[in-house]
Amino acid sequence: MKNKKELISLINENALNADNSMSNESKDMLSAMRKERISKPLITVSKNSSSIVSGSKKSHKAIQDYLEERAIDADLQFTGSLGLCTAEPVVSIQLPGMSRILFKNITAEKIISLLDSIFNHIVPHDDVLGQVRNNIHTNWQNVPFLDELDFFKTQQRNVLKNCGLITPEIDDYIAHNGYATFINVINRKTPDEVISVIKESKLRGRSGSGFFTGEKWDKTLQAGGVQKYVICNAVESDPGAFMERFIAESDPHRIIEGIAIAAYAVGAGKAYLYISFENKLAIERLNKAIQQAKELGLLGDNIFNSGYNLKLSLFVSPGAFVCGQETAMLNSIEGRRGIPSERPPYPTEKGLYGNPTLINNLETLANVPDIIQNGPKWFQQHGNANNTGTKVFSVAGKVNKNSVVEVPMGTTLQYIFHNVAGGTFEQKTIKAFLVGGPAGHVLPAEKANLPVDFDTLNEQDIRMGSGGLIIMNEDTCMLDISRYVTGFLQEESCGKCITCREGTQNMLNILKSISQRPEKDSENQTLERFKGVLSIESLAEVIRDTSLCGLGENAPNIVLDTLKYFRNEYEEHIFERKCDANVCRDLRTFYISVDDCVGCAACIDKCPKDAIFGLPKHPHFIVENRCTGCGLCYDACMFNAIYVKY
Repeated sequence: MKNKKELISLINENALNADNSMSNESKDMLSAMRKERISKPLITVSKNSSSIVSGSKKSHKAIQDYLEERAIDADLQFTGSLGLCTAEPVVSIQLPGMSRILFKNITAEKIISLLDSIFNHIVPHDDVLGQVRNNIHTNWQNVPFLDELDFFKTQQRNVLKNCGLITPEIDDYIAHNGYATFINVINRKTPDEVISVIKESKLRGRSGSGFFTGEKWDKTLQAGGVQKYVICNAVESDPGAFMERFIAESDPHRIIEGIAIAAYAVGAGKAYLYISFENKLAIERLNKAIQQAKELGLLGDNIFNSGYNLKLSLFVSPGAFVCGQETAMLNSIEGRRGIPSERPPYPTEKGLYGNPTLINNLETLANVPDIIQNGPKWFQQHGNANNTGTKVFSVAGKVNKNSVVEVPMGTTLQYIFHNVAGGTFEQKTIKAFLVGGPAGHVLPAEKANLPVDFDTLNEQDIRMGSGGLIIMNEDTCMLDISRYVTGFLQEESCGKCITCREGTQNMLNILKSISQRPEKDSENQTLERFKGVLSIESLAEVIRDTSLCGLGENAPNIVLDTLKYFRNEYEEHIFERKCDANVCRDLRTFYISVDDCVGCAACIDKCPKDAIFGLPKHPHFIVENRCTGCGLCYDACMFNAIYVKY
């Protein structure tokens, strides 16, 4: 971290708004911090969860070794991620006087050839991603700008604007006007004025039902009590959702500034950032960011001589899915078991330790600094009348670009899938979208032109959730999706509600029975399996109507959606006992080609059910009634004589 006094001075000057009235000394420092003027090469390596899995630590070590062996004086730093997970690890290089150029999929093996080329002003075009546009540096010839790439030009990056381009350190955040809005707020605005701006912006909570943020803040401010709290919900335990973890790893100080502004607006002196223990890198980055903010006096007592005090703590949750529900979260922070409680009273009236408590999710609070700085009209430029601003989505599944993206509210699923995520993997036909995680909804491909905003989705009884979006193609079995999601929710049920605890288990048992070959192949068993499907719908309604929290209320969603849109796949599993997507292994059996089998007996040795018979050096055969579809014989056959029979 740079000199403390210099950083404090820079924040104050930025808060006064700003560049035109800055001293030349501050302008020079700001230019240096933004890397606009460098005297030696600057190299960055992305370091977030996806890039680490892709090998970014090894790439970083290879760059270190390269520089040391050749005695090259260069700065080497870690950044967050751009959000294009399929391009990781991303390495950027900036030479003095030249624009910053980024390269994709740079594993350790590519480092020597990459650096040899770029230090000789040769661009290896096969690995290039793009260059950063600016008016200060000389641009590289025949290299596209990042904002010209389909992935970036189809987005509106407000919350994600710093991600992958700056380090998670406080110096870089301050260099890009960080914390200036917070200091301006606590010195020049009343809480009512701050809330008025948020109300006018029509910002809605970026998870759950999309409640208007300004109204929730106002209720908390107006609530009685000396002590008030703010909680940032960053638990994000949906499978396939990784937006909030991504933001925390790439731009942690933006979150802290959003929390601090919210706390001031509602009159809270204490705040918690609630995050799952599984997000280890995010926890590391947030802990460091909180400590840096404390060292600069941005947290603590009498912040920047404003008279405002704020203590922010990171609370690491046990990772239970149900703890994302706000009353379960409160119980968890208070040291009790993380199970939901009845509402009302709502947390804004009686929350943590019985005091008024504001709970917003991470993305909601990450929008706050820009809204206060640029004004509500700026925020309303994107989206529509009651669904303003942008929404961050994690896009995963059978797509060419698994990624974190930010698009205006009301953008269609088709646009996100086709224009941003680059279409389905191997150009296969899209079958369905899973929106909102395991407690969300499955929508068929025919609904791809549905605008994704709270009002449109609510009209069709669809829950947006926090923004997880999973794309499924023709190779996906919808029954398998239902079984997986139901199994996940059953494991995550806190068990307080009998209907949720037992009902989800019963649903899971029915789904398992449909996706398995019956022990006795009889008409009676077929009838029983069919009755199971008929009963699962009424069972789902009971679970939905009698559960206390959102987990139980939404647990049947995926089952009901797949029955509604893909009932033919259920019937196929029941009556034909096959899975056209070739996913349900328990329905498959194998057969041996008499023309290809040489009688080596390798399959006999591997079969755990003694279902294979035959003499040595003569064709073998499989007894279907004994075959469990484990596939060990298929793997053992060296002559490709065994085939799958669905």
